[in-house]
Amino acid sequence: MHLNLEKRNTIRKKRSMRVRKKLRGTAERPRLSVFKSISHIGVQLIDDENGLTLASYSTLVKELRGKKKSKETARIVGEKIAELAKDKKIDQMVFDRGRLKYHGIIAELANAAREKGIKF
Repeated sequence: MHLNLEKRNTIRKKRSMRVRKKLRGTAERPRLSVFKSISHIGVQLIDDENGLTLASYSTLVKELRGKKKSKETARIVGEKIAELAKDKKIDQMVFDRGRLKYHGIIAELANAAREKGIKF
């Protein structure tokens, strides 16, 4: 079992690096990085040139505490990160899904951000 776990982790790292090697975030067009665990989802706006996180939001914040990962919470997180980006005068981003498929919760989050006026 231990060997399969190591193999799965190396495959996941390769997949995320394959996606991320093509994406670079700048101050004007930051990278919207998505994180998903078993029970939570989170996003960060990252400026790769300066190595800064410009904004972040997840289901671990006080307003969403107690709610688990779902399409509904993904929609809330997507809308909230779009509002935080608008406050910083950012309207374009590079969407970084990492090792995750653009499907279900990830697609819901991206669509909610798009509906608030963010362009990918």
